[in-house]
Amino acid sequence: MLRGRSLSVTSLGGLPRWEAQLPVEDLLLFEVAWEVTNKVGGIYTVIQTKAKTTADEWGDNYFLIGPYFEHNMKTQVEQCKPVNDAIGRAVSTMNKHGCQVHFGRWLIEGSPYVVLFDIGYSAWNLDKWKGDLWEACSVGIPYHDQEANDMLIFGSLTAWFLKEVTDHADGKHVIVQFHEWQAGTGLILSRAQKLPIATVFTTHATLLGRYLCAANTDFYNHLDKFNIDKEAGERQIYHRYCMERASVHCAHVFTTVSEITAIEAEHMLKRKPDVITPNGLNVKKFSAVHEFQNLHAMYKARIQDFVRGHFYGHLDFDLEKTLFLFIAGRYEFSNKGADIFLESLSRLNFLLRMHKSDVTVVVFFIMPAKTNNFNVETLKGQAVRKQLWDTAHSVKEKFGKKLYDALLRGEIPDMNTILDRDDLTIMKRAIFSTQRQSLPPVTTHNMIDDSTDPILSTIRRIGLFNGRTDRVKVILHPEFLSSTSPLLPMDYEEFVRGCHLGVFPSYYEPWGYTPAECTVMGIPSVTTNLSGFGCFMQEHVADPAAYGIYIVDRRFCSLDDSCNQLTKFLYGFCKQSRRQRIIQRNRTERLSDLLDWRYLGRYYQHARHLTLSRAFPDKFHMEPTSPLTTEGFKYPRPSSVPPSPSGSQVSSPQSSDGEDEHEDDRYDEEEEAERDRLNIKSPFTLGRVPHGKKKLHGEYKN
Repeated sequence: MLRGRSLSVTSLGGLPRWEAQLPVEDLLLFEVAWEVTNKVGGIYTVIQTKAKTTADEWGDNYFLIGPYFEHNMKTQVEQCKPVNDAIGRAVSTMNKHGCQVHFGRWLIEGSPYVVLFDIGYSAWNLDKWKGDLWEACSVGIPYHDQEANDMLIFGSLTAWFLKEVTDHADGKHVIVQFHEWQAGTGLILSRAQKLPIATVFTTHATLLGRYLCAANTDFYNHLDKFNIDKEAGERQIYHRYCMERASVHCAHVFTTVSEITAIEAEHMLKRKPDVITPNGLNVKKFSAVHEFQNLHAMYKARIQDFVRGHFYGHLDFDLEKTLFLFIAGRYEFSNKGADIFLESLSRLNFLLRMHKSDVTVVVFFIMPAKTNNFNVETLKGQAVRKQLWDTAHSVKEKFGKKLYDALLRGEIPDMNTILDRDDLTIMKRAIFSTQRQSLPPVTTHNMIDDSTDPILSTIRRIGLFNGRTDRVKVILHPEFLSSTSPLLPMDYEEFVRGCHLGVFPSYYEPWGYTPAECTVMGIPSVTTNLSGFGCFMQEHVADPAAYGIYIVDRRFCSLDDSCNQLTKFLYGFCKQSRRQRIIQRNRTERLSDLLDWRYLGRYYQHARHLTLSRAFPDKFHMEPTSPLTTEGFKYPRPSSVPPSPSGSQVSSPQSSDGEDEHEDDRYDEEEEAERDRLNIKSPFTLGRVPHGKKKLHGEYKN
């Protein structure tokens, strides 16, 4: 019961639902993370996208705690005074005692309150706080580990702040969720001081797991065989590992972001997670149902412009029959699956050439690395493309004026004379300017470690040099995309919408925001059963491939078998007709409701209920206390023939556009879409998905 009220639980597709909600007016909720207003990795995306849903539920009783950086404060935070008396007193007290605490609203959706600590301003107290940590859990931090020292300062300030808040909370109960080991010292010190707070610790990836996977160990098949202390010590992260493990065991409730990370955490951190809290996104539906298809066509045209310049002089392939694939994320060659992807591309190139396919595949690697700016050949390509465009327009204007004058005189102009010698000279010079003696570059930048770079070294080994006979072309773009770039002026979201397939065959991916972002934008993607996203989709979708989610088995297969499976997926995707790809994008986009925080936020609600019942058992009691599961619901298998490659489909030649009108006659998009909407809204009761004007698939040429 909850303050005397019964908390009955009903099944919601395996998801418990409380008829009585938490009395948020009697609670204060804090989330602590190093990435609050500070974009470093995926946790920033988690907190930023979840903020609106949480703020809508908790209102002025929701606060985020993070580090202060002057640039971030100026560009992302609007300073204001705390409206809550306990928060105001805590900020004032700490500032009076030699700290620098900033308060304001984070200028994102939901505009949550943020409390930011200036780490450098409080570094004078580091030695004392090292002593406090040693007394609390016997963990010492080496003086040379600057990052761990910063995390200790951050955690100590967090614990101090929470003590000041609870001293003046006026009977309100405090829930604090700590994200990752960077925030963990705040949890350890709070529990050591016996603060009256309910604590949740969320690990988005274990420290040691990331290191072991990067070392090319057979990680998942030997989870129970690692000597944890030895492995952490050899990698000189033993103190960090101890901080992480202590945080896990101090928390009232321990959560992870996926089932695969839960298995990992049980072996690496020696505690089984209480709740799985999958990561979501803010899903925005267009008023016109097919607007995302129009955006795909628009941004694909901009990528085609870049490709025209990059491959000038070698543009002997049809851009209308060219597919754009990409991989993006941190430059972790094996963890992110770039190794298996490149090997599969080599095999795909062989298959396309052997079957004399007219499809060309251009693959982008968007993975930041150390560079010396753009290379000259790449910039020259874009300049040549622009020069050709300007030349064509000037000749077109001259041609159009002569044609117009002739028609006014009532004459049909002689096409052999309408272009004079100067025009022909200009065009011949333009053609000569496109000649190049070298192959198109495989990278857009000058790499600092060119000879040892893993991606470039593999490209040299497999021989994918963008030759004329290659059906697979490779472009490494070793920096984040930006709309201000002189080379590829597109934001990441625009680029993703313009591509045909995202490929993320990761070996270590606790969740996987990149394929999730593809899904909500209606772009098919490849993931694995070692990523949280892949496991989540296997649980929720009866036939993931039919919905554009290709899941490579990297857990129970050898590396070569996984590579063959990925090659099969890619080759099957290349054989799809334009109409099949459109059908598949429609299906992929309909999965977006599964990734909406309106649904996934309920897992966090469950964790908070459980935390309160454990921290304050005399006042909060939750029945039942069984772990949260997702059993009992699967997104249905489409009734029509799947347009995606599957094991049961026989190999067939590339479909022509002329076949599109009669192919897959049983497919009725509106009927299938309505059935899918009802299936997901019935168990999850999400908000209404807007309906737009019905359009035929052939209406979109993309």
